[in-house]
Amino acid sequence: MSDTGTSAGESGAKRKSPSVLFVCNQNAVRSPMAEALANKHSKRRMFVESVGLIAGALDPFSVAAMAEEGIDIQDHKPKPLGDIDITLFDLIIALTPESHTHIEKMDLAKNTRLEYWATPDPSDAEGNRNQVMESYRLVRDRLEVQIADKFPF
Repeated sequence: MSDTGTSAGESGAKRKSPSVLFVCNQNAVRSPMAEALANKHSKRRMFVESVGLIAGALDPFSVAAMAEEGIDIQDHKPKPLGDIDITLFDLIIALTPESHTHIEKMDLAKNTRLEYWATPDPSDAEGNRNQVMESYRLVRDRLEVQIADKFPF
């Protein structure tokens, strides 16, 4: 690490990059999309990671929806919440009611904020492939607007 203080876990008087953790249920649909969108939007000027309450399997519709925007998430490896130290993050954004409730019960560091962005699960969509894809696009586009509003780089 450099002396610029860019790590999520560094403390003290040095200026550090903001650090954001997106959490959903399986780190397979919503949180990987949010992570990739936040990285694109911030041009990697903040540290962004995503996890799920458990690690699921990356959803191919999420990969396809992001590819439409020129973002490749096919190599994303879903991670469970237990694999990371949440106290290293300035902001945790829960995308599901379950993840929000779970994190509320955890002992967060005093400098860690928790927000809840109710985000529908596009994998619940029914219909033909185009109808299902439209659900994923809507979630992707909604997350992109929320990220742009929250992090005005």
